[in-house]
Amino acid sequence: MNSRFPGYGINWLPNRRIVLAAIALTCLLGLAATTAYITGRGEQHTTPSAASPTPSASASPTERKPEAETGKVPAPPRISDPVQFAKAAAAMLWSYDTRTTSHAQQLAGMEAWMTKEGQYSDWASVSAQMPDPLLWSRMADQQQHATATVTEGHYPAAFKQALADDPAAITEAYIYAVTVTGKQTIAWSKGGGGAEDRSVTLAVQCRPSEDCSLVAIAPRFAP
Repeated sequence: MNSRFPGYGINWLPNRRIVLAAIALTCLLGLAATTAYITGRGEQHTTPSAASPTPSASASPTERKPEAETGKVPAPPRISDPVQFAKAAAAMLWSYDTRTTSHAQQLAGMEAWMTKEGQYSDWASVSAQMPDPLLWSRMADQQQHATATVTEGHYPAAFKQALADDPAAITEAYIYAVTVTGKQTIAWSKGGGGAEDRSVTLAVQCRPSEDCSLVAIAPRFAP
């Protein structure tokens, strides 16, 4: 599951698939064909709880909001290393606490990690990780919360090969593909709980002399 919530997969919107395909073509891989990226989907897993939601948000990313508006969602780290930023972003995506953070706060906190360059941002792929407000409230009724342990992060083989073939391609938007693996531990009221392995490939933007930001949940890449 690329999502940290029960039963939530990645529902790519057609226009956002095209945008991310273009990113993969011109910035990540420099490949001639984009079919695999347009049709690519992230991994899906399930954890204890109810049915899949529809994506809850489509707003463009905003500036970092005060804690009152973002609850306990961590602020994005001010780092310029793509792998380290992707590891932090994955930990954020796999962690939540319905006891202290509302649905709106969770979305606002996630939004703060996104790139402010609208032509590259695929907020739909990230906000699709969220359940709808009703399901979030049911999770809150159970005091459901999750923590994440990140094991490692790396550039997928396809990304490294394409970058080696055309090193200048990355300079268009400085967007990197990073695969992160780890574990999510979920707990809820009355002693309920469980843990599952997680893996996600993220597209992150790290321009020279600037802090990294999140672009999208990326399509599949070879490890």
